[in-house]
Amino acid sequence: MATGTGQEAPDFELGGANVDGKLKLSSLRGHKAAAIVFYPFTFTGVCHGELCALRDDIGDFEAAGVQVIAISCDSPFAQQRWAEAEGYTFPVLSDFWPHGEVSRSYGVFNEDLGAAMRGTFLVGKDGTIVDVFESADLRTPRDKARYDDAIATLS
Repeated sequence: MATGTGQEAPDFELGGANVDGKLKLSSLRGHKAAAIVFYPFTFTGVCHGELCALRDDIGDFEAAGVQVIAISCDSPFAQQRWAEAEGYTFPVLSDFWPHGEVSRSYGVFNEDLGAAMRGTFLVGKDGTIVDVFESADLRTPRDKARYDDAIATLS
């Protein structure tokens, strides 16, 4: 991954599900930390399991003052439909056009696949990346314990 710990998180402004218009990352600065969760494809098995686990454990993130933000290169319409169907209450954003621009800025875009890889960036309230982790491959979900470890770095 090109973007790493200690660096300022690349700012972005994306639309999708569970946002009023668009969400700009820098709007959280000074108020909330963010867990930016890139995933490859909406409506697929491993991605479904990962986002449902985040949905089911959202209280852990909220208690720590962390805004979960999920991002894939799928269209905003697909993101909206999926979030509604699965009950995701956190932003599920579309990096559809320009295709993969935000994923590229974080170093997680796979050119051959045309999609983001599974990368997670924990951004502190000051806008600095405090932790980065990814899964070994597309078939491997990120472990909940790894999220817990990342959130613990904020204390």
